[in-house]
Amino acid sequence: MNLDLTLRIEQFSAIISDAKVTDGQGIASKLADGLNLLRDHISQVQKNSKNLYIVGNGGSAGVAAHAVTDFFNVAKIRASTLHESSLLTCMANDFGYENAAARMLAQLLNPGDVVIVISSSGNSPNMQNAALVSKKNGAFVVTFSGFSSENPLSKLGDLNIWLNSNDYGFVEIGHQFILHNIADRFNKSLIS
Repeated sequence: MNLDLTLRIEQFSAIISDAKVTDGQGIASKLADGLNLLRDHISQVQKNSKNLYIVGNGGSAGVAAHAVTDFFNVAKIRASTLHESSLLTCMANDFGYENAAARMLAQLLNPGDVVIVISSSGNSPNMQNAALVSKKNGAFVVTFSGFSSENPLSKLGDLNIWLNSNDYGFVEIGHQFILHNIADRFNKSLIS
């Protein structure tokens, strides 16, 4: 792998520019249109006192935690992750790790909530089940993934954002970059 910084910056820019955005029927749209749609749904969360949940495993859980901080602080909405260690290990022990996030979301969700599900590979059964149960419970579901364009998670959201890279660093930072951009759209001092 060539780690030349200039080359890596160019590669990252291309990955973001070439992001694939689809709706629940697989119809493609531009990244800007997808981000505007997500902003609109999060605005409704804010307006209607609903909740935003952002979930992920491993590095994606770190991305989720950072994004929750931004949405809570900047957008002033109810934003939460679901990886509190006692609760997560309880759900994983009692129901299997592949069902941990789904079990928590099933108890918490209300129609009109927004759930953002993040998995770099899109192959996590835990995240796939989280997306499925969220849709079943009336949430607007957004998936963030990378690696294969045919990964299972990239087909499960009402809005799906996929980054064309097999590099965990690029995918994770790309997801963080996009989520930060959406949170920044709520910061009146940044809007010109």
